[in-house]
Amino acid sequence: MTTGTGRAACHHGEIVQGVFLDRGGRPRRGLVTLPMADPVTEAVFTPRPGTPAHRMRVYPPGRVKAARAAALAAAECAARRARVCGGTLRLRGGAPTGLGLGSSTSDVTAAVRAVCAAFGVDPAPATVARIAVAAEGASDPIMWEGGRALLFAQREGRVLEDLGAPLPPLVVVGCLTGGGAPVNTLGLRARVDRGEAAVHERLRAALRAAVAAQDAAEVGRISTESAVLNQRVLPKPELGTLKGVARLCGAVGVQVAHSGNVAGVLFDARADDLGARIDTALERLRGAGLVPTRVFPTSPPTPGETTWTTTCARPLADRT
Repeated sequence: MTTGTGRAACHHGEIVQGVFLDRGGRPRRGLVTLPMADPVTEAVFTPRPGTPAHRMRVYPPGRVKAARAAALAAAECAARRARVCGGTLRLRGGAPTGLGLGSSTSDVTAAVRAVCAAFGVDPAPATVARIAVAAEGASDPIMWEGGRALLFAQREGRVLEDLGAPLPPLVVVGCLTGGGAPVNTLGLRARVDRGEAAVHERLRAALRAAVAAQDAAEVGRISTESAVLNQRVLPKPELGTLKGVARLCGAVGVQVAHSGNVAGVLFDARADDLGARIDTALERLRGAGLVPTRVFPTSPPTPGETTWTTTCARPLADRT
């Protein structure tokens, strides 16, 4: 055994979230996240031989879900006949909690990767997701890397559908709603019924086709509709303003964290006059009192493209 390290990115809320049918026709809560390359959580795990495997010290001390995940990861390694022990887990970076950025899942995923690396185990994404749900009650699919859009059952830790490709190239102008107040994710309504599934299955089919066609405009339309539907679960008084800004600056739509207060105006990354459109969005958001937080692409720019990653006046500061 040796010191192990792990990293995991966050996300910027969702493109869609709601109730969908699994392969057996049963309704399940699910989501498709909006990827974001940073901030990231970095984890370092130092084993302490002779310490019981469940005994994990974590720094900073408040990141208890990561400590729980570390102990579960050690148990997973032991089940694979690895020699395990407890130790010290140190976390750095990550996103602010309660905004819908996947901060807990980023912590948990980085922690699991660090512990498994220390004990010489390479866990599959599905294993990391199972541990994440056990540690925090719900999870985002950030442990699946490669950029493909996934419909993910967040309270079960499993993929309902691989949509076959990444989202089309988008640029997001992010901001905060609700004054940036944190949201108790697990306290939101979790009721599942087939009436909701009928609506969200329509969005699922449309999103599948839009991803296959790499149609940014259609993805923006679907994301906006999902944001409107989510007003019944977590109302955002600023949603009308966001939609108005999107129309005025030639964006394809808006997106929100369905269980948090981040939101974004979505642009087709291949649009003409993209820089001017983004500048207009920044100006309009500020004028409406919605201070922008960052501008970022959902996929790496190709050679020769402008890099849009920018932190604005009110950054989403990393944790220490």
